[in-house]
Amino acid sequence: MTEAPDKTRSDIGLIQLLPNMLTVAAICAGLSAIRFGVHGDYSLAVRLILVAGVLDGLDGRLARLLRSDSKMGAELDSLADFLNFGIVPPLVLYFWALQDMRNAAWLAVLIYAVCCVMRLARFNVSAKSEDREGETAYFTGIPSPAGALLVLMPMIVSFAFPAAPLLPDAALCIYIVLVGLLLISRIPTWSFKTTKISRENVKFFLVGFALVAAGVLTYAWTTLVVLCLAYVGVILWALIVKRFPKKNEE
Repeated sequence: MTEAPDKTRSDIGLIQLLPNMLTVAAICAGLSAIRFGVHGDYSLAVRLILVAGVLDGLDGRLARLLRSDSKMGAELDSLADFLNFGIVPPLVLYFWALQDMRNAAWLAVLIYAVCCVMRLARFNVSAKSEDREGETAYFTGIPSPAGALLVLMPMIVSFAFPAAPLLPDAALCIYIVLVGLLLISRIPTWSFKTTKISRENVKFFLVGFALVAAGVLTYAWTTLVVLCLAYVGVILWALIVKRFPKKNEE
């Protein structure tokens, strides 16, 4: 006699687990960044944080594409974001340049981490309440991946321009706190998820993307500095547009 299959058991296809696998890979990248930061390999640590950011950008979109969204996946993604963008970047920065004023520097790290977790909690609450309204054109405050990139900018600048002087420790601590406050601010920041490009301009966008990709592959640190400055410019532009609407239309 053969045993009848258990109809109550629901199996999940391996392809459906791919988004969660990417999230777990991002967590491993973040934890490995801490390890290499402790051992002084700061360049590799920053690269791993960037890898975690890329994986974070892929897992959610892949989950929607495969229709494998789940509450567990959403919670796992949020926890990974806090680790990779709220804990790892300030820790690596702390190991890199802030060992001489440990108490004040550790306070700055804690403030940034708390701001990041508050930013993620606010985003999760607003995302659940805005599901029916669709995605908006602006985030409230800068998103956590962008905050991680901005807080690492002093390191990235030092990699791109080794001869440039470093920020004093006190200024670096203030900078970490300021970026953390931007995370929980009410400043509107552009959401690229809602950006649409006309068919006539697609070819120009693809050429620009190819140039950025080539820059990242050839002059990685310099290109990242330019991208950080460009993002700051986008924030300022969005703030002006949001606060001062076109007066000519009145």
